Amino acid sequence: MTKIKVIIPAYNEADSIAHVINDIPDTVDEVIVVSNTSTDDTEANAKKAGATVLKETNKGYGYACLTGMQHIANQNEKPDIIVFLDGDYSDYPEELTKIVAPIINDNIDFVIGARVKQLREKGSMTVPQIFGNWLATTLMTLLFRANFADLGPFRAIKYEKLLALNMEDKTYGWTVEMQLKALKQKLTYTEVPVNYRNRIGVSKVSGTLKGAIFAGIKILGWIFKYSFKK
Repeated sequence: MTKIKVIIPAYNEADSIAHVINDIPDTVDEVIVVSNTSTDDTEANAKKAGATVLKETNKGYGYACLTGMQHIANQNEKPDIIVFLDGDYSDYPEELTKIVAPIINDNIDFVIGARVKQLREKGSMTVPQIFGNWLATTLMTLLFRANFADLGPFRAIKYEKLLALNMEDKTYGWTVEMQLKALKQKLTYTEVPVNYRNRIGVSKVSGTLKGAIFAGIKILGWIFKYSFKK
């Protein structure tokens, strides 16, 4: 039986987190919610919904993901697959089975849930998000011959491949760092089209101009850093 663990970084997602956890398929062994300096009921609601709840006091998406990974590293029994999922209920957690299928059935290393236009609810992605995604994936195609259409946070990767990536970004560059390192290490990868809806609450990144600019700078920084690496 394939062992799957889910890591959900969450910052003030009290209204959405239980919905996310409840919609995750039963085939998952453990749901790990990493509360990233939440000041609302995110932790209590996640616990009530049956998740393992961790706290990360350094603010940043990557910090939260790394805390979730450390929790797994400390366990005796290691998973086969790690799934990353946001806590805002914009993704459809039940589509997890669709995302892990290429790993289980075709031995693919890394799968991204691509938020394709046809499956996106109107307004679910902001203009800066759509443009940033297009720019980043276009640059990756030009510079690395990559075949990505999205930097979607809903993704699955073989556990040992994730460890080999040696992830280090602490904030907005986490998703693109993973994709660039996957390319560099010649991991096999694919994208699976996923549905995407308007999130519950306001985005902490794309919902603010400052957040969108910082994310954009971080993402481009990673791409250009890797374009100069041999």
